[in-house]
Amino acid sequence: MKDLDVFKKTFISENRGKPLFLIRFENITGIEVIPFLDLLRGDFYACLDLEDISFGFHYFEKKGILLMGIAPLFEWNIEKFPNIENAVGKFQNETLRGKVASFHFGVSRTQSNFISTNDEIFDELFKSSEKNLNDNLIRWSWTYYNKANTYISGSVHEAMIQPTVIFNPKQKTFSVKGGEVFVGGGAYIGYKDLINDIPADQDLNRIELLILEKLIVACDNAPGLLKFNISPQSLIDTFSSKEKVDKLNKLINNKNLSPENVRFELVEKPYDDSEYPLKDVCQAFYDHGLSFAADDFGVKSQSHQIVLDLGIMIKEFKLDPISFKFKIEEDQIKFLDNLAFIDYCKRLADNREAVITAEAVEDLDTLRFLMEHQIYQFQANILFGKMSITEYKRDFELLHSIPDDVVKEVLTDKILAEKQRRVGNVFRVAVEAGLI
Repeated sequence: MKDLDVFKKTFISENRGKPLFLIRFENITGIEVIPFLDLLRGDFYACLDLEDISFGFHYFEKKGILLMGIAPLFEWNIEKFPNIENAVGKFQNETLRGKVASFHFGVSRTQSNFISTNDEIFDELFKSSEKNLNDNLIRWSWTYYNKANTYISGSVHEAMIQPTVIFNPKQKTFSVKGGEVFVGGGAYIGYKDLINDIPADQDLNRIELLILEKLIVACDNAPGLLKFNISPQSLIDTFSSKEKVDKLNKLINNKNLSPENVRFELVEKPYDDSEYPLKDVCQAFYDHGLSFAADDFGVKSQSHQIVLDLGIMIKEFKLDPISFKFKIEEDQIKFLDNLAFIDYCKRLADNREAVITAEAVEDLDTLRFLMEHQIYQFQANILFGKMSITEYKRDFELLHSIPDDVVKEVLTDKILAEKQRRVGNVFRVAVEAGLI
């Protein structure tokens, strides 16, 4: 039995990055606390049927609440993730049937993530266990959360990246210098599938932090400039404490990544920074060497205020396709408006020594149009789809210097263009065709 501070340290601090379970026992009758602990160490442990497990206890004597913390010693994979609720329910039935004891219970779970404090994680577990107390009607939703919980906290490197391709107008070659990192590559196809497995009562800002940590861990030792999506509100809510900014920077360094090669893409969502300015949060990261991008930047974008507020901290404009998807013969006014907007973006970028990346370019004509107007950076399926982080790290040194005329041939040849649509890797298609 541990006092509360020691319980938090051994249960939470020593299990960073792992899934945590907190079981709350109340209204324990028919047995004293110490013999009940012996039951938990014996009969309940047998119900769990787990060898890879560590556990500890804390007792609130005045409230009559016994807490049991459970975490894996190493790692539980998705296929063998334990059903803790079922095990507690089975143990409860056996003790009642044998007239040994009776009790009520509630189970909560979360990740002992790297950024949140011990108190924050404990408070979330404690409140959730109270809500779940003796309520097994919602167990089905937790069953789905098993998978999400394991994906986020597992050490398996499951993440995808869509490479950013840069054109060198002097050498007339394309190369990959980095890319945007996404959820996917194993347990989940993408972010939306993961969110569907999160119970509705969970704090999405916290989930966003957990996903960010997961992706950073998955990018261990990855080369190039890596870009991660985050909403401005999550940034404010999570990192208004400089201590947490420093913790994330430490995690980045521990994963053999350079902060100068990490960029946060601020997604286009409303936010409230009246209590703590977004600029101050971003400045704390910028001081460590991280930079920012304005995502979905377009003629109808709501990101303009962020760009003005953050100034030189914005090092990239992700150009929304609404700003360049048009045909001159169909809409002359839109053509002129978009030209004016592209010119405006270039001035903003020049003032900040920033780059412009065109997203979702779908055809060669649009690619050529952008290059004619000195837009030389692209994140688009026409050149690259998503690939696994493992594949990206393996092939990074090969993704350099593909000639412009080779890209043109791949995108215009009927057979090669069809293969490129399937494969989504212009370098691989060109190599397999013997063009480079």
